Amino acid sequence: MPTPLNAVAVVGSTSATSRTLLLARAILTELSRHLPLNIHVVELGALARDVGNALARSELPAEAEAQLRRIESADLLLAAAPVFRGSYPGLFKHLFDLIDIEALVDTPVLLAATGGSERHALVIDHQLRPLFSFLQALTLPIGVYATPADFDGEHVGSTLLRERIALAAERAAGVLGAARAPGLRRIA
Repeated sequence: MPTPLNAVAVVGSTSATSRTLLLARAILTELSRHLPLNIHVVELGALARDVGNALARSELPAEAEAQLRRIESADLLLAAAPVFRGSYPGLFKHLFDLIDIEALVDTPVLLAATGGSERHALVIDHQLRPLFSFLQALTLPIGVYATPADFDGEHVGSTLLRERIALAAERAAGVLGAARAPGLRRIA
């Protein structure tokens, strides 16, 4: 049996009832159908005050520092952010400002976002993808975007969103499976 990948989801919402967290969980569930994963979820809401008060990484308390190290050691990163006024939240960006500049080089990143309407769907390609490209991460080609209409309470209710999640997971598994082959980037 292959060694499980260290999958870390960073959920950029500070809300306790976050659709972004629901989306991230749905994506992780689908990914785990294709790949053996050890999953860890970093919720920005739990770190918000610590991250927001830190001008430098050395100012973070031990638990926040431990979460940043988990992000940096991911074999697969799922970056899921809510859209607020046309972009991801500033605190989400600040969290990644505290990540070591070399830590995510060649790390596969699956991008996801939630927003109030379809008009924010381009946040994946116009905001998230450039952020992770700057960090030299390997952004996976298919992102997942959802609106409130895609959810039925605490579950993904939209058939189209479920299909998009399945396609993103299938394509991610193909990339990650190839990356685990001998002679390519070490993932596990």
